[in-house]
Amino acid sequence: MSDRYRSFSRRDALKATGAAATFGLAGCLGGSGGGTDDLTVAYMPIYPDMQYFVMEEEGYLDELPVPVDAKEFSSGPDIVQAYASGEIDVAMFGIVPAMIVIDRGIAAQVVAANIQEPMGILGHEEFAAMWDPESPADSFAQWADEKGRPFEFGTFPEGSVPDILLRYWLSDELGIDPASNDHVEITGLGGANAVFQGLANDEVDGTSIMEPVPTKIRNDGLPYEFVATSGEFMPGQPAAVTLMSDDVRDGDAGAAFVREHQRATEFVRSNRDTAAEHASSVIGESSLAPAAAKQAMESPLSNFVTDPHVIEDGTEVFASYAADLGKTDAELGIDQIFDYSLYDGLE
Repeated sequence: MSDRYRSFSRRDALKATGAAATFGLAGCLGGSGGGTDDLTVAYMPIYPDMQYFVMEEEGYLDELPVPVDAKEFSSGPDIVQAYASGEIDVAMFGIVPAMIVIDRGIAAQVVAANIQEPMGILGHEEFAAMWDPESPADSFAQWADEKGRPFEFGTFPEGSVPDILLRYWLSDELGIDPASNDHVEITGLGGANAVFQGLANDEVDGTSIMEPVPTKIRNDGLPYEFVATSGEFMPGQPAAVTLMSDDVRDGDAGAAFVREHQRATEFVRSNRDTAAEHASSVIGESSLAPAAAKQAMESPLSNFVTDPHVIEDGTEVFASYAADLGKTDAELGIDQIFDYSLYDGLE
């Protein structure tokens, strides 16, 4: 048995209860995903997977030509493992684990973006007062001189989207190599909850993170401020995407899924509060209260999209870093990562 994911079949649940189902633990699947007879969709309880929450709560998944079996995973590596085992047809997760799936020779490509430019660089308010974007190295040096230690960023593990975005900002934008600069260091803390706790407990001085963490930080009165947002220095920065197996992309279910994904994006743009409530409902109100979910919708980081073209340039950067950090064996090209045909075929 495996506790890597929670599973339910929406159609089976609706037949049994006439209402939305409660997720429960499920056993291991066999050696293949749903293929074209049904669709096994992996997602994560993260804000950038907003389209999934809308598709689930608005019943868009029921509009697909095949039944959907949705599985919640706690991390990108868990989805990679499930994909490698043939358990998944569609995955809504980070661009880096999507690249890892493709790099392993698994027949899948990215067919949609979920969000663009979702990352914020936050620093302690004392550092924000020192921050000079014209002399960033001097700002970090001043912090280290006054505190007697380097400025420590705490974020997701090495090679993750937040980690790569942070490394790119430091080295490519600011000219600061965190591997050799004595005034800056990066620590992998884990997921969003671990990052939030690290900031709350003054274990680190700043982070690279997506919503709803900045909103929670503000609501809790923690002393951290935006130093930069990814949209300012990497237009079209990728994060969560939709990866789809070749056999699904080649059938009616693939085109239908991308159509409903776009429908969900349009819903988010027109019904932001309701979409936020859907996110809270699926993620769980104890983890993301409706009020906080709605506040996060007003953030400059909440840029939900379907068009995969808009993240192409940023994906090239991430592909280079993923290879340099050893997350992929080779640097993947755009034509290996993306299949634009399903999105371009939308009417």
